[in-house]
Amino acid sequence: MSINTGKLKILQNLGLDEKILLTNRRIKEWYEHHDGHVYVSFSGGKDSTVLLDMVRKLYPEVPAVFFNTGLEFPEIIEFVRRTENVEEIRPKMTFVQVLNKYGYPVVSKEQSQYISEIRNTKSDKLKNIRLNGQDNKYKSGKISEKWKYLIDAPFKISHKCCNVMKKNPNKQFMKESNLFGYVGIMAEDSKLRNQMYKRSGCNAFYDKFPQSRPMMTWKEKDVWEYIKRFNVPYSSIYDMGYKRTGCIFCMFGVHLEKEPNRFQRLEKTHPQLYKYCMDKLGLKEILQYIGVPYEWRELDEQMELFD
Repeated sequence: MSINTGKLKILQNLGLDEKILLTNRRIKEWYEHHDGHVYVSFSGGKDSTVLLDMVRKLYPEVPAVFFNTGLEFPEIIEFVRRTENVEEIRPKMTFVQVLNKYGYPVVSKEQSQYISEIRNTKSDKLKNIRLNGQDNKYKSGKISEKWKYLIDAPFKISHKCCNVMKKNPNKQFMKESNLFGYVGIMAEDSKLRNQMYKRSGCNAFYDKFPQSRPMMTWKEKDVWEYIKRFNVPYSSIYDMGYKRTGCIFCMFGVHLEKEPNRFQRLEKTHPQLYKYCMDKLGLKEILQYIGVPYEWRELDEQMELFD
């Protein structure tokens, strides 16, 4: 199955009512295909909160599973534990163990993977691809020129954090429970998710790791419109100015954020967590190395903490 860019844009530009109808159809298809042996992967973030609400409006008995990495905001933990019928699962490794064994998540999952591979592979062919790109007009698969200096960084870099902390526990849960998951991700979130949608659509029945992603054609504005229209409870972390509520200490994409970025904001909202990640986990040195500010500072333009 392959979906072109034009069709995706058309679906993304539909109104909320139309998106709800299409999403409900995808939810039902997945539920019926698996004879009700399904669950919702529930992170406590706004996207999975909307998805859980939609699934349970159709099938109130569907369980939710929270993969607790130990890296979530306390407000997320509190919100998840107030939600009914949620099973909590933890990974086999801690974040500190992941950092020590594999390295830090920096820049993006794709770039971290490429940097890790060129540092560790014995294949000259793979090294050449990571340095110069594949033999096509896009020269895909290469480390960005901007980030090539990270090849020699004095710390480990890796993309494996998400696999160890989230994906592997999810796969293990599916295998042991014989349940098939709904996941609240959207094509607009990243280039990788955009490619996932174009390859497999919303219901990836036949992927190596089958998933239902019924909100793939939604946009962030649709999520907030749904929450406001249907008065859906959500985590208070969003009222503190955070746009994303994933792992607190993840550095993917932080270089793209306007100030105050996630770590500058963390210093104001959660000073103890900020001190831990900067001093104990060593993020201060990493952020300095990649040129990302991490200390709160008053900007020339008046900027409120809670925007």
